[in-house]
Amino acid sequence: MRRTGGFAGIERRAEVDTSGRPDAQEWQALAERVLASGRGTPPAGVPDGFGYEITVDGRTVYAADPRLTEEQRELISRVLKEGA
Repeated sequence: MRRTGGFAGIERRAEVDTSGRPDAQEWQALAERVLASGRGTPPAGVPDGFGYEITVDGRTVYAADPRLTEEQRELISRVLKEGA
């Protein structure tokens, strides 16, 4: 995942490898819901809001604040928290 924008304009990247994790199915189900609700092109955001590029198994979708779905918000939060 790549997050851009925000007040400072600092880009942040994070990823989570779910192979071998006991919660891999949960991550995969969440990721599939996010892919289904994402856009194929970056949406217009708001000034100082974040834009997100989310890639799962080679497929990329885009999302932006403040119009994130609950699934997008959850995945983004988890990847930023647990990802490297």
